[in-house]
Amino acid sequence: MNDKITFAGTDLLLVIDVQNDFCPGGNLAVPHGDEVVAHINRIAGRFAHVVLTQDWHPAGHQSFASSHPGKRPFDTAELDYGIQILWPDHCVQGTSGADFHSALQVPRAELVLRKGFRAAIDSYSAFYENDRKTPTGLAGYLRERGIGRLFLAGLAFDFCVRFSAEDAVRLGFAVLVIEDACRGIDVEGSMAATRRSLSGLGVQCLTGDVIA
Repeated sequence: MNDKITFAGTDLLLVIDVQNDFCPGGNLAVPHGDEVVAHINRIAGRFAHVVLTQDWHPAGHQSFASSHPGKRPFDTAELDYGIQILWPDHCVQGTSGADFHSALQVPRAELVLRKGFRAAIDSYSAFYENDRKTPTGLAGYLRERGIGRLFLAGLAFDFCVRFSAEDAVRLGFAVLVIEDACRGIDVEGSMAATRRSLSGLGVQCLTGDVIA
């Protein structure tokens, strides 16, 4: 996609989980995760509306491998809502790992949506927890604000960005992913699977140069 984007007042930039624990040196570092910061800072000023999401887990969260004796990070477990990848402890409430990256500069953000705060269920998506039915409330917020089109950026492309994009489409929003403002983990082919899923849903993946 090479043409410049024409913006409307109903567009919104949704910045997913640009937090210390997902950046180099963090407990669940996405390779080169900090590289998204400059991209996001560069494009954020083009949007009249911006929302940030923040992973916000209590200590001992059920998605942590440390909560399951004998399990290691990236093992899986059968939880009440299905199969869950178990992660290193990350983005624990009130810790520096849960803080946004210090270089992230999005002063016009209108909302910080915290997710994953229920101890028994993880939340990749900005819209639903991992049971795919418990809402975060974001969809209602966006609809009441008259938002129709979402541009997604952040971490990680193949988990929280992917699930947020899929749910946004399911909820009737137009969705575009700014892929050079994302980085992924790639667990067992999850990057390729994400691209297939987004393509199948008609989600456009573009680069920030068509925005900035």
